[in-house]
Amino acid sequence: MIVGRGDIASILNDREGAIFFASGVSNSTETTQSEYSREMQLLDKQDKNKCLFYFSSISVDDMSKIENEYLMHKRRMELLIKSNFKNYNIIRIGNISWGNNPNTFLNYIKNKIKNGEAVEIKDEYKYIIDKEQLLLLTDNLPLIGQNTICAFSKMAKVNELI
Repeated sequence: MIVGRGDIASILNDREGAIFFASGVSNSTETTQSEYSREMQLLDKQDKNKCLFYFSSISVDDMSKIENEYLMHKRRMELLIKSNFKNYNIIRIGNISWGNNPNTFLNYIKNKIKNGEAVEIKDEYKYIIDKEQLLLLTDNLPLIGQNTICAFSKMAKVNELI
């Protein structure tokens, strides 16, 4: 079962006995509490007897961003999964390299450039995952056990990605 209709959900291959929970908050600058509540309520409705695949953030343990609302939410979601599902795969990913969501990092930058708007280039690394790498994981991770993994295909400075 694939829960969601966004960029991640659109590439997943369904697997018997698995729930791919790809209906979460994807905008790391989200401030609307109803979006976070919606994701938590939707998670609670899932079959706890199946293996849940959850797409979290590779930055969830970044202590320099301890007060980031999005990362605090991702931490809460991971704890809920760990306490409510016997079997799960929490996949902490970086920014996706595909899709149409204007809120993803790469699409945000592309749209700014396309519209002739100024782009702030920070001297920081970004972790990018491509769909082939994500599919390799979702198609092959076990459906029994409790797994939390970090995955990315490429690490690069922001100015190298533009």
